[in-house]
Amino acid sequence: MGASQSTTYTPGDDVGLNHFTLGRVVGKGAFGKVRIVEHKYTKLTFALKYIRKDDIVRTESVRNIIRERRMLEHLNHPFICNLRYSFQDTQYMYLVVDLMSGGDLRFHIARKAFTEDAVKFWIAELGCALRYIHKQGIIHRDVKPDNVLLDSEGHIHLADFNVASDYTPGKPLTSKSGSQPYLSPEVWAGTGYGPSADWWSLGVLFYECIYNKRPFDTHSAKGLGELIMNANPSFPVTSPPVSMPCMHAVSSALEPDPTKRLGATWQSFIDNPFFRSVDFEALERKEIEPVFVPSKDKTNFDATYDLEELLLEEAPLEARTRRQKPREPLAEGATDKEIREDELYRMIETGFMPFDYTLAAYT
Repeated sequence: MGASQSTTYTPGDDVGLNHFTLGRVVGKGAFGKVRIVEHKYTKLTFALKYIRKDDIVRTESVRNIIRERRMLEHLNHPFICNLRYSFQDTQYMYLVVDLMSGGDLRFHIARKAFTEDAVKFWIAELGCALRYIHKQGIIHRDVKPDNVLLDSEGHIHLADFNVASDYTPGKPLTSKSGSQPYLSPEVWAGTGYGPSADWWSLGVLFYECIYNKRPFDTHSAKGLGELIMNANPSFPVTSPPVSMPCMHAVSSALEPDPTKRLGATWQSFIDNPFFRSVDFEALERKEIEPVFVPSKDKTNFDATYDLEELLLEEAPLEARTRRQKPREPLAEGATDKEIREDELYRMIETGFMPFDYTLAAYT
């Protein structure tokens, strides 16, 4: 159907920006912004991630975005920020995902200290999310507080699969992708890594939630890599003191040997004394109430994002032509740069496929 002209909606119709009412901007990443949207016909609320095509062509990031979109199509889990729709127009690529109105962990741990029980709940749910994506053959590679979002009830959701990678057992990855303070020793060493690298990143996040600082931090990348490969974190004295089971769990997650690390096997995670009291089956069914529930009376997002959109955005978001005309053949004598850009734009047009979760068949 011509979605831009229709005044009615039937599930299965091609979805476009005109199907949504735009709300405030609540986030900003390396490749785009995130804003709250409401589907005009179902009245369901989502988060819209929009990515300017010119930006990802310029930064040679097209394959990353297309890979993220492809991975998300196959994921559907209670502790993942699930993809609901994808589409594109002449200027932007769009990913419509579950709205997490509780903000990200970075926002919350920067503003207050949390109890061990609250942190245990987060790490347990995050562990379930990692187990799920690893069973799907995916390594996230960027687990950090910024990419762990809370819903309105306080459940966590792993988000941002921009640098995630497919993984085949027995074929370790070698590229140093992700945020440096959260990279595991084996990633820094360049010796090859697998899913256990995500569990190390969870360990850094775990430490950060308990101690309100990262276990390894320095001003130079070389120095940071050396600290992480030495893997000798300190455990400061706090008031109230951190319990021994909690400290041991953090230490196990920051184990330099990936085969002995907390989470290297699922059993090692659920049998850890700190997590032994958790009913993980009930947890995944969301039958356990979160310890911390984000405030519904105040915003859980940085208000500067919305202000930046108003003051600095050259082309405010609005419904545009759904499909651009076929690209004109390059003129004779085109430069290498022009040829490469043309390849990338064509890759976007053919590779960033539309998606509608109401029609999906998850496995």
